[in-house]
Amino acid sequence: MLVLAGIVIVGFLSRLVGSPFTWYDEAASISLAWLTYYGAALAAAKGAHIACPSIVNAFPPSVRLPIALLGEAVTIAFFVLLTVTGWQVVQILAGSTMISLTTVSLQFTQSALPIASVLFIIAELLRLPEVIRQARGDGFVDHELEEVGLGSNMASQSDAGSVTR
Repeated sequence: MLVLAGIVIVGFLSRLVGSPFTWYDEAASISLAWLTYYGAALAAAKGAHIACPSIVNAFPPSVRLPIALLGEAVTIAFFVLLTVTGWQVVQILAGSTMISLTTVSLQFTQSALPIASVLFIIAELLRLPEVIRQARGDGFVDHELEEVGLGSNMASQSDAGSVTR
């Protein structure tokens, strides 16, 4: 993120003094793509991607586990496909370089997609024991409801009459 900010600031300052660099916007775009893909893989490792835990939690634990495993399998299959396709794109770009920075290979710049896809798969596999534990146990945590104070414990407490509305 610091590299991206540095590139944008240098580009801005070069335009301000009337001698803009030709490479800064292309370098900033590539940096943003890398930051986005690697940030998504990090979010996957933390289980922070969008989900519908309330829907999955509505099912009994015996059904919750197969649903959760199906979701994980579909996600991993998608990123396997993205890895393979991304690798094919990288191979097609052999010998090509960036327009403004001819010393930088497009294979290098576009490798963010297959690399991040592999990281995403690893993150999903590492989280699998936690997903299985939650599916077998009390269910998945709905972080959005927790943020506003309506977590799963809140609902069960209100049913017991211990929380007033």
